[in-house]
Amino acid sequence: MLEPPGRALVLAVLAVLVAAHPAATQTRTLRPDDVFSIKDVGDPQVSPEGRWVAFTVTSRNAKEDESDTDIYMAPLGGGPSLRLTTSPKPERSPRWSPDGKWLAFLSGREGKKSQVWLMSREGGEAVKLTDFKGGVSSLSWSPDSTRLGVIVSDVDPDDPDVDDDDAGAASAAATGAGEKEKKPKAPKPIVIHRLQFKRDTEGYLREVRSHVDVFDVSAKTSFAVTSGPYDDEDVAWSPDGKWIAFTSNRAKDPDASRDSDVFLVEARAGAAPRRLPTGPGADRSPSWSPDGSSIVYEAGGDPKDMWYGANHVAVIAVAGGEPRALTASLDRNIDRPRFSPDGRSVYFLLEDGGNSHLARVAAAGGTVERVVSGERDISAFSVSAKGDIALLASEPQLPSEVFSLGPAGALRRVSTVNDAFLKGIRLGAVERFKARSADGTMVDGFLTRPPDAPAGRLPTILRIHGGPVSQFSTAFELEWQVLAGAGFAVVAANPRGSSGYGTAFSRAIWADWGHLDFQDVMAAVDHVIEMGVADPERLGVGGWSYGGILTDYVITKTTRFKAAISGASEANYLSNYGTDHYQYEWETELGLPWQNVDRWVKLSPWFSVEKVTTPTLLMGGSEDMNVPLLNSEQLYQALRRLGRETELVIYPGQNHGIRRPSYVKDRYERYIAWYDRFLRGGGSSTTTTTSRP
Repeated sequence: MLEPPGRALVLAVLAVLVAAHPAATQTRTLRPDDVFSIKDVGDPQVSPEGRWVAFTVTSRNAKEDESDTDIYMAPLGGGPSLRLTTSPKPERSPRWSPDGKWLAFLSGREGKKSQVWLMSREGGEAVKLTDFKGGVSSLSWSPDSTRLGVIVSDVDPDDPDVDDDDAGAASAAATGAGEKEKKPKAPKPIVIHRLQFKRDTEGYLREVRSHVDVFDVSAKTSFAVTSGPYDDEDVAWSPDGKWIAFTSNRAKDPDASRDSDVFLVEARAGAAPRRLPTGPGADRSPSWSPDGSSIVYEAGGDPKDMWYGANHVAVIAVAGGEPRALTASLDRNIDRPRFSPDGRSVYFLLEDGGNSHLARVAAAGGTVERVVSGERDISAFSVSAKGDIALLASEPQLPSEVFSLGPAGALRRVSTVNDAFLKGIRLGAVERFKARSADGTMVDGFLTRPPDAPAGRLPTILRIHGGPVSQFSTAFELEWQVLAGAGFAVVAANPRGSSGYGTAFSRAIWADWGHLDFQDVMAAVDHVIEMGVADPERLGVGGWSYGGILTDYVITKTTRFKAAISGASEANYLSNYGTDHYQYEWETELGLPWQNVDRWVKLSPWFSVEKVTTPTLLMGGSEDMNVPLLNSEQLYQALRRLGRETELVIYPGQNHGIRRPSYVKDRYERYIAWYDRFLRGGGSSTTTTTSRP
């Protein structure tokens, strides 16, 4: 049986936890600087015998202006959480060894590349296990707990972040001896050959790939299992430890396709991978049946539907043959299918109509059962060898926390990471509603009311989700609560294009952005006006990514909004081809721009920019390769040239997602200031042309 860490470690950790969470004596509403108080819980992993669950907690430090992720552990049956790591560098991906003796995790606490670290079940300091020059991105234990399957990146000789301990030691010794420190060498020119030549957060892409390696824990030696001009991921060991399943796109030119498949390879050097005939879509996340005869996986939808098509749970025999679809008729996205310990059923996450549930289906096929349902968002789960289940669940007024699953689907709280802070916070009530769009389509909406809302109509903000293929859910939305805390009612909707409502609903906006989805979000606003909540004379709109894109459509189609915030958006799609990382998706949906100029121009709200009269705040990260800043710059330039009220905010060094904590806080502050200025007459009337925080 697994025992808890040593007594000294437990007492020390408990002292830290008590000191870090003084009881709140007063209540107030949420505000932007609370980004430094709210913590993110993730990746629950149940120990093999089901007594403990490890998970991650991400916090943000205002003084250092950095985020840090640490690993915690708690009894699955309830009890205090124990902090297992305290390094200032992030630790992630905790994984129990099948024998329950070890907890492995990834960290770059020594150097700039993530490596595997190992911690004994008895507690104590973690030890560094691997030293791959290219770094490790994921790990999986072999069934006998003697080896690890790891995804290792090739070494990029031009990457200045590749660790070189010997060279660093020599440089330090030379400097200490009185020699003048040498200037770093100029970076080499970037030479591009690939069709997919850039990706957000990764930068420009060269022939540096990720492959499967097997690492012997005792001997600390490794060998490569896969190689070639492909990226491999999703390592899964067979129950007997002889085979590894993984996924890879091994088309003639992987950059011209999204066809990833499940492969099998013997866990030895020089073995040749064998592709399973899993179909033409993007297949991911394989998991073995307990008897080793079959593999369950996430089967991609029809490639013709691209990201608009729903995926499904499928099973295929290891010996080959046709796969069996278990949830294709469900027409909803699924995630992370896993066999139950007895092999009779398959657990998976099910996205459905503004919720995400834990579901189950018989391995032989049949009716889908919602094991955990209700108005909540389940974003992760883990199953022990005995069948114990831990979940990561969130609700409208509850940030994600770890729960255990009891009899008849009952949930028991395991972690209470944010409870102490939230005791001092008054949150806005969130309610769901249905709105009827212009053509009669019913659309799900969410209304967040300010905690201290006065009587009468309120200044109201329409916030639009990214994607376009994603959904607002019943998870805790910090942005809604921050805006509500500032006194705004917040309206959100899942317009056509959203996931969670089936392929036809999602695909309705194919090559027709800003039409049906515009009608749907406007229907949500009108519904809240009819409720007597929203003031039609004090409406704001905004969003990030596709939320910013649809905002651009909104302000070219209506003058009803008095303020708009378009974050990381695009408007002139012709300028996107070759400058963002979506060349495959653009070509699939719109065709080649030089062959379909009219289609590209017609879809771009940029060419209707003269219709914009709404004061518009534009924002983006300087290093965004997902939706490059040039889109916001072009829109800003046009609006400024037309004499419209506008402002451009650029976050230096940030990609598509704004990560630096002070910038996250700054963004919320600017949201409130911009909406307050134009919806309530607050703040200065002077337009700032460009701001760099």
